[in-house]
Amino acid sequence: MTTRISQSIAMITGATSGIGKACAGRFAREGYDLIITGRRKDRLEEIREQLEYSFPIKVKPLSFDVRDRLSLESLMASLEEDWKRISVLVNNAGLALRLDPVQEGDPADWDTMIDTNVKGLLYLSREVSRLMIRHGRGHIIHIGSIAGREVYPSGNVYCATKHAVDALTRAMRIDLLPYGIRVTQIAPGAVETEFSEVRFGGDKDRARKVYEGYKPLSGADVAEAVYWVTTLPEHANVNDLLIMPMAQASATIFHKNKRP
Repeated sequence: MTTRISQSIAMITGATSGIGKACAGRFAREGYDLIITGRRKDRLEEIREQLEYSFPIKVKPLSFDVRDRLSLESLMASLEEDWKRISVLVNNAGLALRLDPVQEGDPADWDTMIDTNVKGLLYLSREVSRLMIRHGRGHIIHIGSIAGREVYPSGNVYCATKHAVDALTRAMRIDLLPYGIRVTQIAPGAVETEFSEVRFGGDKDRARKVYEGYKPLSGADVAEAVYWVTTLPEHANVNDLLIMPMAQASATIFHKNKRP
């Protein structure tokens, strides 16, 4: 017996936590079936169980690292035909590692950021855009960053990768224009997720200090924006959306509560 898959399928990368997990929940609320991806297979399975229990949808977890092009291509090729009718792709997988000036940077960290934030986005966008062209519809959403608009001290390579995401969003919109595929960038400022904890090598105290004295965005705030851009009439597209906390004016300027 085969399970009926809806005509609305959202594929979300980096769905095991933060913005990606919140996006999965937001699209599930609207009745989308989901393909969720990430490296942590156990977390993907937990999220699948939670969402299928809470909503009348189907969820397909795919565990892979977006840096691994061959595995990614193999898994995408092996999808059942019904699951290939992806209508929304949210390229959320990404990370920052450390805050070092360029002369002290670790090339291994650079490779990880470039391979994940840029090449991983490209690998999956290539596969999914071909499916969208075949089916004549689709919306690709990249999770960028304020770091793609501005550079800041010791943010060198991470900022460069997010500037690349900004450029790729604009270039892909041109490439996919003849096929009616929408391409959008959502660029958040400070969002309280595992992001800073990963950047600081698991140092929870240092990560927590990033968000002290003001109210940052949550993953759910960004997910709301991601879902909203998919609801516009077919003739309209949000090309680029920069979203930040009220307490943030730029990549480095915050108004923080100084009271103890």
